[in-house]
Amino acid sequence: MATIFSRIISGEIPCYKVAEDERFFAFLDINPLVKGHTLVVPKQEVDYVFDLSDEDLAAMHVFAKKVALAIGKAFPCKKVGEAVLGLEVPHAHIHLIPMQNEKDMLFSNPKLRLTTEEFVAVAEAIRAAL
Repeated sequence: MATIFSRIISGEIPCYKVAEDERFFAFLDINPLVKGHTLVVPKQEVDYVFDLSDEDLAAMHVFAKKVALAIGKAFPCKKVGEAVLGLEVPHAHIHLIPMQNEKDMLFSNPKLRLTTEEFVAVAEAIRAAL
C-alpha cells in the first residue's frame, strides 16, 4: 500500500507543493511548527532515510538545500533547521523549519493552524524565492 507521501506525490492527495524534480518533492507540512515548515521526500518510496543509496541521500540533501535557502529568503530567520525523524510516516523525509531559536524545532510544540489562504501564500513565497 502506498504511503500518504506517495499518494501526495502522485496527486491523489492534494498538497501545497513548493518544489519538484525528477527524484524529489517538497511540500508544506500540513501541521507546521512555524510558517514555512516544509517536507522534502524522495519520490522513491523508502521507509528509512538511511536506506537510500549514498547517491540518492546526497542528492536529496542538495535538493533540500535549495529549498532551505528559498525558505530562508521567504521567511527571514536565523537559520533553517533540518530534522529527520521518520517515525510518523514510513517514507523517508526531511523537515525544513525556519528558526529564530532552537525551541522552534521542538516537535512537542503546538502546531500552527493555518487557513488555506495562508498555506497558499506560504507556498507561493517559497516558490518565488527558488
